[in-house]
Amino acid sequence: MATVELSEAGRSIAGILLLSIVTIEFGGWFLTRVVRGAVPMTPLQQNFARAGHAHAGVLVVFGLVCQILADATTLDGFVGMIARVGVPLAAILMSAGFFLSTAGRNVTKPNRLIWLVWIGALSLAAGVVSLGVGLLVT
Repeated sequence: MATVELSEAGRSIAGILLLSIVTIEFGGWFLTRVVRGAVPMTPLQQNFARAGHAHAGVLVVFGLVCQILADATTLDGFVGMIARVGVPLAAILMSAGFFLSTAGRNVTKPNRLIWLVWIGALSLAAGVVSLGVGLLVT
């Protein structure tokens, strides 16, 4: 069986991503309070809180996978950085967009910070496209 040896960048980012899972756990605990009625929220806020939590969890795990895949390419420089951090950055931006765009009391429509979700989607696309192309041409 082959062993995988991560680059220094891969190890650093993977370590940060693993530590960030504690914040996602806290978000899960918070959501249990929401569904029990301990935290009053509008239906929009509840849905956006679920979406933010789900995006954070999935994209952090996907970001961990991307570290291994990035090390399997010959990408370097700016494109290499995008391949490595595009997905983790999307986890931050998209989750922040869902949470911050509905912050406050009795919110029934998202505020301007919803743009963070779309910027995160661009980061996700840039990360996966650069990584995918890097894997295909290596």
